[in-house]
Amino acid sequence: MYHSKIAGLGYYVPENVVTNDDLSKIIETNDEWIQERTGIQERRHVIRGEDTTTTMGVKAAKIAIERSGVAKEDIDFVIFATLSPDYYFPGPGVLVQRDLGLRTVGALDVRNQCSGFVYAISIADQYIKTGMYKNVLVIGSELHSTGLDMTTRGRGVSVIFGDGAGAAVLSREEDLTKGILSTHLHSEGQHAEELSLVAPGMGKRWVTDIIADNDPNDESYYPYMNGQFVFKNAVVRFSEVINEGLQANNLQVSDINMLVPHQANLRISQFIQQKFRLTDDQVFNNIQKYGNTTAASIPIALTEAWEQGKIKSGDLVVLAAFGSGFTWGSVIIRW
Repeated sequence: MYHSKIAGLGYYVPENVVTNDDLSKIIETNDEWIQERTGIQERRHVIRGEDTTTTMGVKAAKIAIERSGVAKEDIDFVIFATLSPDYYFPGPGVLVQRDLGLRTVGALDVRNQCSGFVYAISIADQYIKTGMYKNVLVIGSELHSTGLDMTTRGRGVSVIFGDGAGAAVLSREEDLTKGILSTHLHSEGQHAEELSLVAPGMGKRWVTDIIADNDPNDESYYPYMNGQFVFKNAVVRFSEVINEGLQANNLQVSDINMLVPHQANLRISQFIQQKFRLTDDQVFNNIQKYGNTTAASIPIALTEAWEQGKIKSGDLVVLAAFGSGFTWGSVIIRW
């Protein structure tokens, strides 16, 4: 049995910065309204035609691979977490394998939205722990901006999300006191429709139905979120799954050096920080700059925290996420 460690991290965000004031020119909203509810000041949107979910993932992955010291020929498996793939099928995992020029290794796509990167890390960890693989490339990448309702009707959702990608290379660690100590995953599908995008989908409303109806008021192909319900569930599940991870490893809240939560809403992160009585130095947030980048939010934030020297060897790092599905999870890491 082995542990897995994060050997390299990288992220990429488009250069195009979209501020709250920029949005107020096309949507009936303002900077104060957005910041009060979400904490977001700006986000990144791709320039259409310049980036896709895959190309952003590839750019982040190249940085992570270089920093890991692992040759791309030694990557054994690819896991790609996203809710916004380039194509309905195939998924972006195989496109990354192609565009990075990797060997004909396996490629897996994870569709767990906001908790996607946590799920992907957990899967990679199991492969490495069992000895099946030595080096696994894990990517979280999202392109939201071209699929949002950028009108006043959709402002409750559209002001929240941004584009970007983050990546990590997980490698074998023989010292069992280091690396990923445990992962914890959960779901509660009875609330699936409270945060969802139902069309196009084979079950209820496919492209042919949308075309046939030609209804300009059809909102089924835009994201829907019951914001208050999601918030109330998020703060409960975040707390539970963080405590679960700590208890599984006989650790205390005071042992946490850095908590990197999914960047869903700054108010959620602040609520969790206050509940656990963590200092500003123990929690990393960057939603102010990038908005909610779903599966990309944790790897982007984790990379920035590491780049800024906020994560050091021996630190206890906790990743936690909650989102659509409902799915949630945590990862406990001894850096």
